[in-house]
Amino acid sequence: MSRGYIIPDRTEIERSVRLAGEYGCAFEYNDFYLPEVLDDPGKQQEIIDFYARYRSDFSEDTMHGAFFDVTIHSSDPLIRDASVLRVRQSMEIAKRMGLKGVVFHTGRLAGFRTEGYLKLWHQTNLQFFTKLAEAYPGQQIYMENMFDEAPDVLAKLAEAMRDISNFGVCLDYAHAALTDSSRQEWVKTLAPYIRHMHLNDNNLQNDLHQPIGEGDIDWQEYDRLMKEYQINASVLVEVSSCAGQQKSLEYLSQHEVYPFHRG
Repeated sequence: MSRGYIIPDRTEIERSVRLAGEYGCAFEYNDFYLPEVLDDPGKQQEIIDFYARYRSDFSEDTMHGAFFDVTIHSSDPLIRDASVLRVRQSMEIAKRMGLKGVVFHTGRLAGFRTEGYLKLWHQTNLQFFTKLAEAYPGQQIYMENMFDEAPDVLAKLAEAMRDISNFGVCLDYAHAALTDSSRQEWVKTLAPYIRHMHLNDNNLQNDLHQPIGEGDIDWQEYDRLMKEYQINASVLVEVSSCAGQQKSLEYLSQHEVYPFHRG
């Protein structure tokens, strides 16, 4: 069975630890992408020390990297430099903790598909993330679809980087469900490159991060697609509250939905 993940809640950390143990989940930390944390090494260490009281080994855990206004491919050098700084700060935190991987967004403008823009996005990200992967060989780098309207642009980058062992795609299935592209097209196109996934539910109109089973996403279709395209990726239940995580994990387990198949 592929590894499940949950987001630890520092306000209910003992419950988070129990829930992770019950379902065999690792943690994906959402504590480090805020600018005020990235700019404060003392705050970073305080958070790391907090988790270290409950966790002796971070090597299977992941984190969400900086994403607010991060635009690696910006033609504005000031914006580009700030984006590069935030990404590198994220990787340094992951390296210090000994985390397995870091998730970043594509940072693309939604629906903007002019030839020049897509070429700039591809070339800039290819060059930057190739060097970043070389600089941090101990961490996986996962690129997540965010406002992307179709999987083709991300797939083209992943194909160009397929020989880089610590780079892959994080398919956010809930984000994909909000697009006009079918879920099958997303999974089929990105299947060779998917290393990590984010799951939550929504009404197929807004990114609500509802507990799995409470929205309108067809989870039996999702499970069928995982089997059909032989996906073997870790999966984060991207729901913030422990109560919502528990509902989601219970739903996935009871309905034997990937990655919680029995047997």
